[in-house]
Amino acid sequence: MTRKIESIQNVIDRAMNQIAEVRKTCIPDLAAREVGTITSVGTGIAMVSGLPNVGFEELVRFPGDLLGIAFNVDEDQIGVVLLGEYFHLHAGDEVVRTGRVMDVAVGGGLLGRVIDPLGRPLDGKGPVATRERLPIERPAAPIMDRAPVTVPLQTGLKVVDALIPIGRGQRELILGDRQTGKTAIALDTILNQGAQNVVCIYCAIGQRASAVAKTVASLREKGAMEHTVVVVTEGNDPPGLAYIAPYAATSIAEHFMEAGRDVLIVYDDLTQHARSYRELSLLLHRPPGREAFPGDIFYIHSRLLERATHLGKERGGGSLTALPIIETEAQDISAYIPTNLISITDGQIYLSPSLFELGVLPAVDVGKSVSRVGGKAQRAAYRAVAGDLKLAYAQFEELETFARFGARLDDDTRKIIEHGRRIRACLKQPEFAPVPIPAQIAVLLALTAELFDPVPLDQMAEAESAVRAAAAQIPPEVCLRFESTEKLTDEDRAAIIQIARQALAPFQPKPEEKHDPKADPDPDPETDPKGNPTPSPQARKIRTGAKPKAATKDAP
Repeated sequence: MTRKIESIQNVIDRAMNQIAEVRKTCIPDLAAREVGTITSVGTGIAMVSGLPNVGFEELVRFPGDLLGIAFNVDEDQIGVVLLGEYFHLHAGDEVVRTGRVMDVAVGGGLLGRVIDPLGRPLDGKGPVATRERLPIERPAAPIMDRAPVTVPLQTGLKVVDALIPIGRGQRELILGDRQTGKTAIALDTILNQGAQNVVCIYCAIGQRASAVAKTVASLREKGAMEHTVVVVTEGNDPPGLAYIAPYAATSIAEHFMEAGRDVLIVYDDLTQHARSYRELSLLLHRPPGREAFPGDIFYIHSRLLERATHLGKERGGGSLTALPIIETEAQDISAYIPTNLISITDGQIYLSPSLFELGVLPAVDVGKSVSRVGGKAQRAAYRAVAGDLKLAYAQFEELETFARFGARLDDDTRKIIEHGRRIRACLKQPEFAPVPIPAQIAVLLALTAELFDPVPLDQMAEAESAVRAAAAQIPPEVCLRFESTEKLTDEDRAAIIQIARQALAPFQPKPEEKHDPKADPDPDPETDPKGNPTPSPQARKIRTGAKPKAATKDAP
């Protein structure tokens, strides 16, 4: 018994000696920590005092693990933009510096997920598995690290790929009034990137929760969520979250771009982003300017969109293509925010409400739309078949305006109008139905060769579908030239036209049968053998100069 007590005592002594040795080597590290207090709380903002060394855009932490960004750094207090629900905050609560800027989780684990700008999951699939984080505000790539835009980004939309081509690394603005199909064009582009190995980022800024849920459901139904990350701020979220959303989404996209991937990012839409920034600026008493927007509203969008580029081979060769969306009011593209974005981007796709009401979908106004960079990246096959298409369509739109006034038209003008109507009918396309490259080339080449002109307008949809289906007969070696920089040879064009002509043969109008008067058993006595009406005897006498006899009264 005595030996057991001694062995236990030895174990305790050794443990205490080890603890004493650890205490000698462990020196407590005391660090100073700045703690401020809330002086007032507003709508999405808070004024804080007692943090003299806080930096601009530094993260600060409020009670309840609520984060905020130091936006206004004044002499005696700072204005903080709150990034979450703030109803539990009160004046006098403690605020702690974090010593870091706002960052977001990045990596392949985000693909297929729906998150908010802070990286928190919104799809109920558990936490996001990522190991790396990047600041949401990052400098754009230097000029010497960039490469020219030479590779096209196929949208699957005939009107865009043919007339307003987009290149990888380009910034193409999509603008138009409410409910004209702006988001539909962006979603169709995302759906078409699955086979092109392009990562897509969809950033919904201040959208209705029902609209975002419908968009995510459509992407998931079409299998596009496998290569897509959705960053969402809803309409009832604080304005601070809507403000940082596009910057967080761009950092996520830049991670893939710097890894050598091609990335497409959609900002839907920057009108809500500008309004959120205006709300924050006015609440923080920054001086307003035109339309009550602050003076640096141009800068917040330019520094965002300048991050979209095509990197050189030394930087991995990745690209980031941006499709910002802007909402106009009453077709006014000369408003403040639309003109800012038009001057920042490399072109715009304008959607016309009048075309939308006529059922021309997508309602792209070709005359007001332009791509300043993508034309150089467009494939040679498209340039060969769609070179004169935009001019012919523009001529048709001008002549159609005059034709509405009932003016007499000559045969050439009538032919241009009929050809333009066929172009408009062929450029129509339903939603979520991207068209592959061979089918687009076949339809565009048939349009250029005027093969659709004899087809009645009410049969154009069936005729265009027949040509797209017949595009599967194009020889494989010709399809390979579609993807390369080689031009189409005359033999290639002839082969495609022949395939399209055979597909359109059932839609050609049948020639009218000529009337044979000899086969008529009972000819009309009032017509001659040629079918022309015969004049009466009295009219015949007047035509020959004979005077008709006066009517006489019969004798009884």
